[in-house]
Amino acid sequence: MKKQTQAIHTPFHRRDAYDALSMPVYNAVAFEFDNAAVMADAFCQRIDAPDYSRVENPTVTHFEETVKALSGAQNVIALNAGMAAISNTLLALAGAGKNIVTSRHLFGNTYSLLTDSLARFGVETRLADLTHLDEVRSLVDDNTCAVFFEIITNPQLEVVDPRQLAAIAHARGAALVADTTIIPFTQFSAHDLGVDIEVVSSTKYLSGGATSLGGLVIDYGTVEGFGTRMKNEMLFNFGAYMTPQVAYMQKLGLETLAARYGVQSQSALELARRLRDLPAVRRVNYVGLPDNPYHALASELYGASFGAMLTIDLESREACFRALDRLQLIHRATNLFDNRTLAIHPASTIFGLFSEAQRAEMHVADTTIRLSVGLECVDDLFEDLRQAISD
Repeated sequence: MKKQTQAIHTPFHRRDAYDALSMPVYNAVAFEFDNAAVMADAFCQRIDAPDYSRVENPTVTHFEETVKALSGAQNVIALNAGMAAISNTLLALAGAGKNIVTSRHLFGNTYSLLTDSLARFGVETRLADLTHLDEVRSLVDDNTCAVFFEIITNPQLEVVDPRQLAAIAHARGAALVADTTIIPFTQFSAHDLGVDIEVVSSTKYLSGGATSLGGLVIDYGTVEGFGTRMKNEMLFNFGAYMTPQVAYMQKLGLETLAARYGVQSQSALELARRLRDLPAVRRVNYVGLPDNPYHALASELYGASFGAMLTIDLESREACFRALDRLQLIHRATNLFDNRTLAIHPASTIFGLFSEAQRAEMHVADTTIRLSVGLECVDDLFEDLRQAISD
């Protein structure tokens, strides 16, 4: 089956008692067993059966198995936020004395997790320009547990080549971990590009209109012991498993992902083209534009679509605030890939607690507005931006 069909028709792990077409929400914490021996086998994972909803629930399992079928992964674990997916993955890989090589071009909370939170537990973060492979190579050593990157960075929209990073990481026995949130994993094969583990904020495209918070760890089984540690340690000891209600909503969102993403990515491209014609717009940054410096590489890696996020630069921070305040249709809100189009000033919000010097190192400019393009008519979106930006 094609992925669009598979997202709808992945079979249940067990037949539903009432033959429901959609997996029901199992609002249950515990599950009955026929006898003590079967219960022991379930708790020790000798048989595949739910024992306790903090670590396994039928509704969540069905969502995980759908993602597993679509991605070709060996294991998929659904967690309660994208940050939970990132933190649990890195905690499963790292330990005191280990290091992680990554970029300054990261989402703000991911950057803080790496440089502040993990540092308190003896994990070193080494920051590199991932587009300069010699620099990456010089930082990766035998104590490197992971090279971490975003496939299209937020909000800088930088693209690096996973195949080259994989060669460097694997030569030293390190895992290549990719945050693939910006382009749905259904659009390309991360594993074919050398990625060992994908982390995804399923809050974004998959939730189907910002209905729920969630995260996914998509494990291709190429890092020894990782899947076992995620199941036996992270889920049991950290308690970040997805709830059944969220899994139900995100499975429904996954069923309509192909249709929604097609509209959003095409609208983002058209909006980027039109915004270039506005005199007040100093720069439009969107990887889908043919003259974007990363367009050719992104096309080779991820195909003919480039996500539904773009940025524009205006004259000043004040001009950005003025434009945001004048929006009438587009919402002033964070999040990405809602059904509604959203606009935010990253420097004063997502990166607002970083110093000016840190923002400069991360290339987060005061002149930038980030747009997450929704499902509205692109004509209406452009008109709203035109009237907001024009003097």
